[in-house]
Amino acid sequence: MGAVPSTPRNGGSFSQDTVEYLVGTFVGDKSFPLSSEFWQKLLELPFNLQWPTDRVHQACELLAKNNYHTRHLAKILFHLACYLQESMSTSGVAPSVYEKAVNAVYITSVFVKHLIENAPGDNIKLYLSLDESEVIPKDILGAQSIENFVMRNVLDFISSVDMSPSTYLLHLELLNFMLIAMSTQLLCGPSPGPTDVNPFLDAAMAQDSSLVNSVVRRLVQNYIARPGFPFNRGSYSIFSEGSQTSVLQRVGSAAANFVLLPFSYLISSRSDGSRSPLAESSLHVLLVLIHYHKCVMSESYTTSVNNNSAASDLPLKENTYFSDNPYCKALENATDLELDRVDVEGNVHVGPHVKLPFALLFDTLGLCLADETAVLLLYSLLQGNSAFLEYVLVRTDLDTLLMPILEALYNVSTRTANQIYMLLIILLILSQDSSFNASIHKLILSGVPWYKERLLHQTSLGSLMVIILIRTVQYNLSKLRDVYLHTTCLATLANMAPHVHRLSAYASQRLVSLFDMLARKHNKLAELRDNKLQIAKGNFIEGNSLVEDMSTELQIYTDFLRLVLEILNAILTYALPRNPEVVYAIMHRQEVFQPFRNHPRFNELLENIYTVLDFFNSRLDAQRVDGDWSVDEVLQVIIVNCRSWRGEGMKMFTQLRFTYEQESHPEEFFIPYVWQLVLSRCGFTFNPGAINLFPVDLPTQKLENGVMESTLQNSDFEKPEYQLDP
Repeated sequence: MGAVPSTPRNGGSFSQDTVEYLVGTFVGDKSFPLSSEFWQKLLELPFNLQWPTDRVHQACELLAKNNYHTRHLAKILFHLACYLQESMSTSGVAPSVYEKAVNAVYITSVFVKHLIENAPGDNIKLYLSLDESEVIPKDILGAQSIENFVMRNVLDFISSVDMSPSTYLLHLELLNFMLIAMSTQLLCGPSPGPTDVNPFLDAAMAQDSSLVNSVVRRLVQNYIARPGFPFNRGSYSIFSEGSQTSVLQRVGSAAANFVLLPFSYLISSRSDGSRSPLAESSLHVLLVLIHYHKCVMSESYTTSVNNNSAASDLPLKENTYFSDNPYCKALENATDLELDRVDVEGNVHVGPHVKLPFALLFDTLGLCLADETAVLLLYSLLQGNSAFLEYVLVRTDLDTLLMPILEALYNVSTRTANQIYMLLIILLILSQDSSFNASIHKLILSGVPWYKERLLHQTSLGSLMVIILIRTVQYNLSKLRDVYLHTTCLATLANMAPHVHRLSAYASQRLVSLFDMLARKHNKLAELRDNKLQIAKGNFIEGNSLVEDMSTELQIYTDFLRLVLEILNAILTYALPRNPEVVYAIMHRQEVFQPFRNHPRFNELLENIYTVLDFFNSRLDAQRVDGDWSVDEVLQVIIVNCRSWRGEGMKMFTQLRFTYEQESHPEEFFIPYVWQLVLSRCGFTFNPGAINLFPVDLPTQKLENGVMESTLQNSDFEKPEYQLDP
């Protein structure tokens, strides 16, 4: 059984028959031990011959059928880990070692993906354990499971082996293998449960902290460095221009879309010189790792169930908890490479923290925020890592981050709802800091070329932020009608309000127009509700339900109107002398406030606005001249009298301050969101019918390339194939 199968050759080179026979043996029903020379022969294949699509599919189906008996998947994973260990040797590594490791990760990725996405229900059967009778060479496995052995070596290689022309391809394919191995999450429900099966993810979480820190550091470094392919296609035989489509390239384009290989990158990267497959894959792996949360059954609940206690009848969610995520902790505790970790007493902390080049990371994010994955990384850093947040807040070039964020919100109609939420939450987090709110008004933009409605010349970054937030509210009011989005925009404006400095004329006008727009919506709802009240008298049950719904919506818009009035009040109370344009805008549209002057929710706030109006109207009246006032003349009177403004008669209200806090179970949003992003960008597809993590529109059933599924026999292949807290 340990002998290697005979492999027909043609002129000393691998023939199509050789490839067919070796792969057929791998997926067949005969089990070969770890020590067999068969594995060496299999992983020496150059894989530069073509396969028809249906043969690739047959191979995967046969392995799925026979793997329980042969355990060939576990064995090739074992050899992959061994070659990775050998490739990390401090002495010289032969090129053939890298080639065998690449071949092993190719083959493994193909079959692991098929087994995962074709698992019946969520019952994943990879059969990763070896038979007790299996003789393990040099006993290098020890007490480890196969998945732990593989993930430890994959992560060790990624984090410790430098990038070079000879290792780049292996780095890239190991990252893609990790995505495939971790895709078991796609079979789980949107709410993580204690019965979820994620063997490779759990193995990654079980690694020691030093390896975890090294992995996080390397993945972020890859993202920052954005390395391109460091070789010409001709330098690798599998990329030779004259060669046929390789077997595994064929696998990548097969009907089942088994695995992403670098060939598609080589083609697509030509149209975008800035694209880095390795940087993208590194970010995808990092996002999956930091947002994974393993749901664990509490020990007391397990004991109660075993004892048939009444406690076992309690809801399942109340008897589970989430284990700590070491990758998330590593990123949250990362510090700036340029600074020692110093506490308030000046004591240096020498702990095993990840050190990252914050300056380069800041600049890289600024260049990449058009991509949703970069937005999610920025959110994860700002929300979780206080050191990075502090670093961002002291940067004098905040436009590096804010301009792409504001441009993305300007093009809101082309963005997903989740991306809009992430962008707005980032702005809300930043606006919690008073120094941020002050500094953005000191940074003057010479122009904003992407803003088409009006020429914005010499506008402050703060004024632009006010304009874009109000524009987002307008879009939401007409299209999305999302209360949370409204609230987040207004909360950010409220945080900014006391620190506004020389708000531009256009931003000031938009602020007053925002009140007018919400007032119109409020009045329309009030009118409709009153009409429904009349109708409700004839149909008590149905009518009352309609009235209740409309009253709820009216209350929401009443709260929004009050919040806008509080924003205006904060500017007038704390920053009026610095904002003559705001005073002008309020005076110019003062009639919009009149209908609400006696409203019980608004009268206190409107008293302050009318105190300001009375003061400046009286100054204008005192200087009245014949004919109409020009805009410049009115503004000049306001500017002069701003100097003498003392705020007499103004009621002081507590400054509003909104902070962002994640929901108690953020994983229910972030895990599906991360995988939606990964699948939309990584280049390989996943069987939509197997995805339980998020809703998927199933395609209509059709024949793929005319190939129909068939029942196979073993012999077939052996023939020549978040919350807001004010």
